[in-house]
Amino acid sequence: MTPDDETIRITRGQGGEVEVSGRIDAVAKEVLLRAGFLFLPALRGVWIRLPFDLGREWENRHATWAAGMLSTARYRVHLDPDLRYTPPDEPDAPARPPAMSAQAPPSRPKRR
Repeated sequence: MTPDDETIRITRGQGGEVEVSGRIDAVAKEVLLRAGFLFLPALRGVWIRLPFDLGREWENRHATWAAGMLSTARYRVHLDPDLRYTPPDEPDAPARPPAMSAQAPPSRPKRR
């Protein structure tokens, strides 16, 4: 068995679908199910893919998430470069108002 036989490949097929190929054991299957992949019976075994028509950003997020989880579990993973998700730059958090001193509300008379 060559190292390439052990690689789990996450690719975008010719029809635009995101699919997985390679040696999938029970743990890898659970990881892929958690990431949203479907396991569908096919003529040559099982077709593992993401649902259709949820948008490229959604597909890329889930494919990247699956690849990250599989890598963390020490699987050899190849993720197509066009499937890598990079989050958009998030704006800075809004500035907090300055701290208020402990003063009586304006509607209350001052204590003596």
